[in-house]
Amino acid sequence: MPERPDPAVPVRRTEGAAVPAPSASPETPVTPTGSRGAVDHFFSISARGSGFGREIRGGFATFFTMAYILVLNPIILGSAEDKFGNHLSGPQLVTATALVAAVMTVVMGIGGNLPLALAAGLGLNAVAAFQLAPLMSWPDAMGLIVIEGLLICVLVVTGLREAIMHAIPPSLKRAISVGIGLFIAFIGFVDAGFVTRIPGETGAVPVQLGATGHLSGWPVLVFCLGVLLTVALLARRTKGAILISIVVTTVVAVVIDGIADIAPAAWGLTVPAVPDDLVAAPDFGLIGSFSLFGAFQHVGVITVVLLVFTLLLSDFFDTMGTVVGVSHEAGLLDEDGKVPHLGRVLLIDGAAAVAGGAASASSATSYVESTAGVGEGARTGFASLVTGGLFAVALFLTPLATIVPAQAAAPALVAVGFMLMAQVRHVEWEKYEIAIPAFLTIAVMPFTYSITNGIGAGFVAYVVIKAVLGKAKEVHWLLWGTAGLFAVYFAIDPVEQLLGVR
Repeated sequence: MPERPDPAVPVRRTEGAAVPAPSASPETPVTPTGSRGAVDHFFSISARGSGFGREIRGGFATFFTMAYILVLNPIILGSAEDKFGNHLSGPQLVTATALVAAVMTVVMGIGGNLPLALAAGLGLNAVAAFQLAPLMSWPDAMGLIVIEGLLICVLVVTGLREAIMHAIPPSLKRAISVGIGLFIAFIGFVDAGFVTRIPGETGAVPVQLGATGHLSGWPVLVFCLGVLLTVALLARRTKGAILISIVVTTVVAVVIDGIADIAPAAWGLTVPAVPDDLVAAPDFGLIGSFSLFGAFQHVGVITVVLLVFTLLLSDFFDTMGTVVGVSHEAGLLDEDGKVPHLGRVLLIDGAAAVAGGAASASSATSYVESTAGVGEGARTGFASLVTGGLFAVALFLTPLATIVPAQAAAPALVAVGFMLMAQVRHVEWEKYEIAIPAFLTIAVMPFTYSITNGIGAGFVAYVVIKAVLGKAKEVHWLLWGTAGLFAVYFAIDPVEQLLGVR
């Protein structure tokens, strides 16, 4: 006799079977009336089995797990100089980062109705800082990002981007979700200092436990306590488990930092100390500081095309993986495995890239950390309104918004990684033609620290295996084209050498 699902846990449908949704806090949705009823109807909150409490908690959880971008993006962009030796202003970068995240996350909530937050993309900002800027001025580099975003919007309008997403086999989509789970869990372990790179190591073991091969220091202890608290609350199905863990662990970190002798660098980018000033006026000096065609004068057409191609591929497939993963975890995919309102979602994401470049904050994209909000029960765009609103508040309360150290936010990423990992059971492991590409997708993401690389490895392996088995006709032509682009992406260095642009 099959087990009946826990009646206290909301249920979502996956492949025709009822499975418990990964919510840490079950609620019985009650359809509100009046103005609350209008909001509920617009966002389909009750229809998706959610409630205002869960959406608000989810919005807070997503914000706190990605608030680090308010610190990290200015550090990455601000640490680089352009061809002429110019640096971007730190305070202005904080403002630009918060503004783009606030506006585009709210737009995603209203237009896409998904619990999906957007902000400056990690990896994409590194490309802007260390690959684009040294070849041109900062406005020229940001202009290339605007061009990349406009191209993505064109792909969406023509239906090509959505068609590519629909051409992906279901098992590969699930593998993407699993790979993202491992990837963000690894991010959590690394950001907290639980796992570190071995300094100067050139041998077979690139990472280690803690900073010296074993755990040491108060910050790592805070992370460990946070993980234990998070999993304990999740196991007990405590309402607001992830958010409670973030808040409590942050308080513990503030207390420990106040009474213990801890070097600020031990915490990483964010020291959990109560700031002297809670309010800081935003500086909008970088908004609109970009040049669409200036890059062509510095590096030529071929180099510009290759640079934009690199940006486009990274943004395109990171978004694809994130949107599918977040929607799957939220139980929002339809019976064909499609994301609701996908065209609008992808268009908004493309517009976010344009906005990020126009604001000199680098390309903005959908954030995989949105799964933290999903883990809290968020199922609609109302959660994105909450997250976006918090980023808007962060424009004025940046010192307070960045008080949460990585060691307090990372346990949420580990917990959500567990939730996404559960999708691995739906991969058809008995069929090698799909199992091997799925495995490569799952493994390459965390091992290369890139969602894009994992998707690319899976796509290339899928079409090659199908071809050698004599099943090439079963592969959608868009997958053939996409796999070909990924082959160029992986071989970009020799391609540049052949074209004489190195």
